[in-house]
Amino acid sequence: MVKASSVLTALLPLASLLAMAPAQAHDGLPETAALALQKISQATVQSLFVAYPPETHRTAADKIFLIGSAAPNGRVTINGKTIQRSQNGHFAPSYPLQMGENRFTLSDGNSTKLIIVNRFDPAPVIPTGLGFAENSLMPRVDTARQVGERFCFSAIAPPNASVTVQLGSKTLPLSMAGTNVDLPANSAVLTGNTAPINQSSSQTSSTYEACTRFTSAGTLQPQYKLSLNGQSTTVAAPGKLKVIPTDAALIAVATVSVDSGVARTGPSTSYSRLTPLPKGTKASVTGEEGEWIRLDYGAWIKKKEVTLAAVSTPPKTIIRGSNTRVNGDWTELVLPLQAPVPISIEQDSKSLTLTLYNTTAQTDTIYTTQDPVIERLDWQQPRPQEVSYTVHFKSDQQWGYKTRYEGTTLILSLKHPPKTSKTRSLQGMKIFIDPGHGSENDLGARGPTGYPEKDVVLKVSKLVRDELEQRGAVVTMSREGDDDLWPHDRVERIEAAQPDLALSLHYNALPDAGDAEGTQGIGMFWYHPQAHGPSQFLHDYLTQKLNRPSYGVFWNNLALTRPSLAPAILVEFGFMINPEEFEWIVDENAQKQLARTFAEGVEAWARQAL
Repeated sequence: MVKASSVLTALLPLASLLAMAPAQAHDGLPETAALALQKISQATVQSLFVAYPPETHRTAADKIFLIGSAAPNGRVTINGKTIQRSQNGHFAPSYPLQMGENRFTLSDGNSTKLIIVNRFDPAPVIPTGLGFAENSLMPRVDTARQVGERFCFSAIAPPNASVTVQLGSKTLPLSMAGTNVDLPANSAVLTGNTAPINQSSSQTSSTYEACTRFTSAGTLQPQYKLSLNGQSTTVAAPGKLKVIPTDAALIAVATVSVDSGVARTGPSTSYSRLTPLPKGTKASVTGEEGEWIRLDYGAWIKKKEVTLAAVSTPPKTIIRGSNTRVNGDWTELVLPLQAPVPISIEQDSKSLTLTLYNTTAQTDTIYTTQDPVIERLDWQQPRPQEVSYTVHFKSDQQWGYKTRYEGTTLILSLKHPPKTSKTRSLQGMKIFIDPGHGSENDLGARGPTGYPEKDVVLKVSKLVRDELEQRGAVVTMSREGDDDLWPHDRVERIEAAQPDLALSLHYNALPDAGDAEGTQGIGMFWYHPQAHGPSQFLHDYLTQKLNRPSYGVFWNNLALTRPSLAPAILVEFGFMINPEEFEWIVDENAQKQLARTFAEGVEAWARQAL
């Protein structure tokens, strides 16, 4: 997990010099140099070193941890007070932050470092004079909605002002909102700070809102008027509002032009993902917001992932017969349609439900051939123009799925269980290992000595690979050296390898508001339900067999957990930023034991799942 941003130049000179080179070069270094780097990076430092935060740092968090190390003998003080350290001299205490500048002076008796942390308020600044807060007027970008649809206007202005918005010939008064409640970022789940944030009371609220519906089509440029203390100002909203007719002769239809269109619950990347749309999917456009369009079944997608055309009829289809066929290691459910409509997929422990939108069922007969994975197939139409097909599986563990359109025919491919030996559960199983991060551009988390996650996780990943191969698995690695890979590069390598299990291996860190000194443990992250079982199993296996603390098992929308063609898990073996756990992380004997136990856990899970 990416955390610290300062470089390794504060380490001893040899470590600093070698750290500037990509880690993949370490194997080519003279043995003594490579060994020296390893020992310096992993063990103790002899002078005061601060890994995080950098000397000047900005954060919205209400506290900060200071991660670093110094010679284990002696003492380290922060602002004159002695701090607790691990056996090897590492530290990570947390301190509350006041708004504005916070100064931390660290000393080990020989050297002193000053860290300045500036805390800022992420809430919009409330204007004190005659004006609106920056970027507060809606719509912020050109926006389109249908006739009859409710649209809400809002602005941030000084308290007790009079605010209206002019919409053509119509004037809409805005009222001060009540209690202004915000929610913390998704990352707050990782620190347990998920409580709503009450930003202001109704007496001091500066957010003004009003909603209305439009009965006729057209394009409007909203004009906001603010009156306060006998003075007035008028400002145009940044975006225009287009009202789309619902009875036009031609309608806009979007066709997904990329292999996997990213559908979301709202018009930005901060909204949650829905089931990806296969290339060729068609749907009517019902709304627009900047670079995003809304499709008729409710999802939003970026304009650059579709082509647009004006047509006379919206995409829709009936569905009658379907069939199954075996194609190599996959069973394919073939659904002939009249148009490639949007879909969604939902899994549980023993079934997978495929929903087709803009679809009406005319299905009377279903036949499923004898199949390695499918027990039976049901369908229902829970709502008009929405048909769901539920695949019931013969075993609790699902091994992967993918979808595609061939013309107007939808194909749902279901992966067969791997063919393994009765005596060796991993014999013939294909496992993909992704050592997290890599290259000087992506260090990942850093320990108190500055030792980067990318290096330790690569070393442990190779040990895991060797252990799995000894048990018969066929292992593919996303990187063997210090490759500079983006998340989509790693996903593409997973898709090319077509594994039976995908494992992304990492060491952990926390957001600024976390407790670095008090947080340890093994964590697992999954996205598709088919990955929950192995995530829980491997988490329990490692924590029990190694007697390690648990950080938990999390559902998480991560690039490396989203692949659906195999159970995909992101593993956090421990916290680089925890002084005590870091010593376990870099211990060579502990690394070998971890790799061996993890491979044993994968084998035990496979034996149970198969």
